[in-house]
Amino acid sequence: MFDKYSENGIMNIEQLQKFLNDVQGEDSRKAQVIFNNFKHLNFFQRRGLHLEEFFRYLLDQDLNLAFSPSHSAYQDMTAPLSHYYIFTGHNSYLTGNQLSSDCSETPIIRALKKGVRAIELDLWPNSKKNGVDVRHGGTLTAPVELVKCLRAIKDHAFTASKYPVIITFEDHLTHDLRQEVAEMLKSTFGSILYVPEPGEYLNEFPSPELLKGKILISTKPPERTTREKPPADESASSEEDIEGYMEELDKDEEIDIPEYESLIAIHAKKMKRGSDLRTLFNDMEKVLRLSLSEQKLEEAVSKYGHEIIRFTQRNLLRVYPKGSRFNSSNYNPMLGWTHGAQMVAFNMQRAGKYLWTMEGMFRGNGGCGYIKKPEFLLNNPKTSSSRSTPSQRIKGLKIKVYMGEGWHLEFDLSHFDFYSPPDLYVEIRMVGVGKDRATRKTIPIENQWVPVWNEEFSFSISTPELALLQIVVRDHDTSGKDDFAGQTCLPVKELQSGIRAVPLYNKRGERYKHVKLLMRFDFQK
Repeated sequence: MFDKYSENGIMNIEQLQKFLNDVQGEDSRKAQVIFNNFKHLNFFQRRGLHLEEFFRYLLDQDLNLAFSPSHSAYQDMTAPLSHYYIFTGHNSYLTGNQLSSDCSETPIIRALKKGVRAIELDLWPNSKKNGVDVRHGGTLTAPVELVKCLRAIKDHAFTASKYPVIITFEDHLTHDLRQEVAEMLKSTFGSILYVPEPGEYLNEFPSPELLKGKILISTKPPERTTREKPPADESASSEEDIEGYMEELDKDEEIDIPEYESLIAIHAKKMKRGSDLRTLFNDMEKVLRLSLSEQKLEEAVSKYGHEIIRFTQRNLLRVYPKGSRFNSSNYNPMLGWTHGAQMVAFNMQRAGKYLWTMEGMFRGNGGCGYIKKPEFLLNNPKTSSSRSTPSQRIKGLKIKVYMGEGWHLEFDLSHFDFYSPPDLYVEIRMVGVGKDRATRKTIPIENQWVPVWNEEFSFSISTPELALLQIVVRDHDTSGKDDFAGQTCLPVKELQSGIRAVPLYNKRGERYKHVKLLMRFDFQK
């Protein structure tokens, strides 16, 4: 490539401009930026780049990223909240597994710094019944005070994004403690707490743009009763039971509990056990949030797929992990996303391919935590015939994996093999709707810290809006499990064509300083 766009071993600025136009699909004005970047190395006096400098530019994580996130959201943010996927956490206070780990504000802070926009807190009376703790009911998890969680949210809510943070409460409190929570919310958040006017937004949620810098509370409004029923028996308080049905409370005489209820910006609804989902999905009196477990969603999709999509055009649907995921594992988010579910809730503390998929999805739109849903999910699902509008049409993606570097700077020399360099290979997965899903692998390159693969793969894409490119590098081990050596996941629609640097991340989603791949992306339209 250098030979094609250079002369006598030097690429001048006009030749670099032509390369940027022909191969990278970029504005030729970037050539000057690239030249300026090498001035301190005294290359500019030769009025051109040698092969080594050209190679450095191609692998530069600042100048030539495959995915170059904008510093702010670029999608239209003025539509109702129900028109967006929202980066959502599940049991956001847990540090580890669902049964015995500690509850803490630390994982909440970590999630907010990653751009998570929906935080879940389970509210229970403390041991003395005179205060409010956050913990996972019916388990051995050690509690944390609610006020610590709220202060952490206030301090870190808008570090990664200025768009609204939604706090979902799972409420197991008495009336008196709810009043205490109301005072705590007002004193902690002050003017950034969004308090809707009575009867406001009954037919439509406000937009992320309108709610910028605000914190919203979402929970089920409490029953108005004089006879307080104690919190549910904790032995049966798994989220599937709590979210799955609504207990009938005595309603002898209503009392006024306006303060706590007035702070609820997004009303949640829980289904009674055995209630008809079809009726619920077609109940369009006023907008609300509904929660379903991943299992309940699968059941509902098999019977009421179109109704779910129609429901999510105005209402919010939250999906959460099934109760048997004690180790805080996650599930495939695509079923929820393809049916319009905005709040696909994940355990952020457990690394794995599904969490990497979630992080890849929300790298899009400037990493603001809100992604506009595809138009075909916002129109009538029975009449919408096209998955993509013509201007967005991407039919395929051709990928070439050239090489990788940086492992010897990031890992101990005996990390992969005691006596030799690693045997690295690249696994490329297209994540998306059913017919778009595909996996390809390069062959392992034996005993190389700087492997060169030079392999090319093609993927067909029917729904680019929901297509994600997941890349995992592993060290091939003939005697056991292949060792992890880096990963990334990127939204296909935001990939930059041409020859690009692809930085890799560790299992926890933290970017390596040195490990990267050199790849080429060519879209077929």
